Amino acid sequence: MGTTHFPQAVAALERTMRYVEDFPEPGVLFQDLTPALADARAFHEIVAALAQAAGELGAELIGGLDARGFLLGSAVAYELGLGVVAIRKKGKLPPPVVSEEYSLEYGTSCLEIPAEGLDIAGRRVVLIDDVLATGGTLAAAASLLRRVGARVAGHAVVLEVPGLGGRERLGESPLVIIHP
Repeated sequence: MGTTHFPQAVAALERTMRYVEDFPEPGVLFQDLTPALADARAFHEIVAALAQAAGELGAELIGGLDARGFLLGSAVAYELGLGVVAIRKKGKLPPPVVSEEYSLEYGTSCLEIPAEGLDIAGRRVVLIDDVLATGGTLAAAASLLRRVGARVAGHAVVLEVPGLGGRERLGESPLVIIHP
């Protein structure tokens, strides 16, 4: 699917996004979505674009990734009248949990969902997050959901950090990026 054109969301992002040079390390231009999320009009346009993408991907359930994916995923689910699965960082949920460890540039991390109380087997889940960088977190979330029987219908993100291999790490799953 790739990048889709969402002119209102792109304009809202360009109007509100903050750029920070050399963060988190020298040579990196950090694209801060915090001002966009705090601006009611921009937030609405971003959520509308993500909801359109999730709808086109055939979402039956939204998966929001810790932490900004929670904000966006919850709003998208609400907009579409769907439920949302909060995919948490390790140690935030009481046991029993289903876990998925994955590699980061600087070590490993882990995502979890409850092992009980979720009826997601066979359901089409669209994963929502703010930024696609290396793709490790989204790939781990997709693997975690597949292990419990869900069908990952695709991924929708607001921004992509190019050149880090994120798209490749997601394999053949459809990907929608709001801001090219």
